[in-house]
Amino acid sequence: MGQYGSIILIVLMFVAMYFFMIRPQKKQERETNDMRNNLQVGDEITTIGGIIGKIVSIKEETLMIETGHDRTKIRILRTAVRNVDVKAEDAQD
Repeated sequence: MGQYGSIILIVLMFVAMYFFMIRPQKKQERETNDMRNNLQVGDEITTIGGIIGKIVSIKEETLMIETGHDRTKIRILRTAVRNVDVKAEDAQD
């Protein structure tokens, strides 16, 4: 019974590790990918580098954002978006 008990304990440890570490990380990655795939022209975003801007055009994997009062345009990768601060439909209300 001692050998089976240690095997069961190891299996339970891996199950716990899955539920507390791997599963939440996968969920976060899925939410981030959904956010990046649902970007729209007019959304105000923050990049991973801390640049804040408004999306003016979207291509396959790149976005053109407008920053600052002088309307400087920067082309960035879609994967560089950290979060959406204001959705386009919320900004128009």
